[in-house]
Amino acid sequence: MDLFFMNSFKLTILIIPEPELSGWRRREMLIFYIPTPPPHASFAAPFNHVHGGAASLPRRPSLGLYCQLSDHQTAHQLATPPVTINRSLLSVSATCSEAELLAATRLRVRTFYDFNEQTFGIEDHKRYLVEREFEALSERVAGKRKGFRKVSCINATLPMSWLMRVSKDLCAACKFSQNGEDRVVVGTLDLNQCVGLPDELVGMKPQGIGSDFARAYISNVCVAEELHRNGLGYELIAESKRVAQDWGISDLYVHVAVNNEAAKNLYLKSGFTVESDEPAWQARFLDRPRRLLLWTGLPITYQL
Repeated sequence: MDLFFMNSFKLTILIIPEPELSGWRRREMLIFYIPTPPPHASFAAPFNHVHGGAASLPRRPSLGLYCQLSDHQTAHQLATPPVTINRSLLSVSATCSEAELLAATRLRVRTFYDFNEQTFGIEDHKRYLVEREFEALSERVAGKRKGFRKVSCINATLPMSWLMRVSKDLCAACKFSQNGEDRVVVGTLDLNQCVGLPDELVGMKPQGIGSDFARAYISNVCVAEELHRNGLGYELIAESKRVAQDWGISDLYVHVAVNNEAAKNLYLKSGFTVESDEPAWQARFLDRPRRLLLWTGLPITYQL
């Protein structure tokens, strides 16, 4: 079988000639548009989602039948009534195992992309995205990524025994074992102690010598679509503030797309205020929605 690969604007087109097509009508040629995955948080600017909507999106693959970045509510989300979680079973804390980190990565890929499930090889593509992000996230958390002083992946988890009645698919995709109990990651974010994130607006506080250790950014915020409207986003933000205070962070930042009302409401109600906005030319150059940079101050506790 002859395969021809043509690259244009990071788009790979795989053409399978007619004689090799099994099970398809004769005289047809099937063309798969397989987009080179857009720059992810691991390699460029971090994703920053909340409630399934993109607070900041990397480049959307054009003509991609394989998958696209999710920035809207699906029909399933709109039709399914909200599920009320048992808050006594909820745990929100920093990742404590490699298995939990992998489960969080799977939730991000599941949330940040809309996949065409009928496309040939879609499961292989999903695994590629998970493996790529997991490797890079592991490096950041381990302190191996240049420019990041410290990174923590903070997750909201629920017991799988309870969550099975809500979504078997979510349980299968995002489960892990902890202390002999099977749990599922249902929300996640990253807390990054650094001067600035790649390709993003940089915070102005604090200035001077404190900017390299007293400033942090929240990124990659997402919540499983089956559990929206349960306040999980607020729980994740609150925990990130507690962790940031333990690190000695005085100024906490987050980026959000100007058209993402759900994310803006979450951050504003969590005490953030707008510090600056991205110039329109920069957003056009990076081919993404224009961003706002939000800031909140954290009290510093001095131990004598």
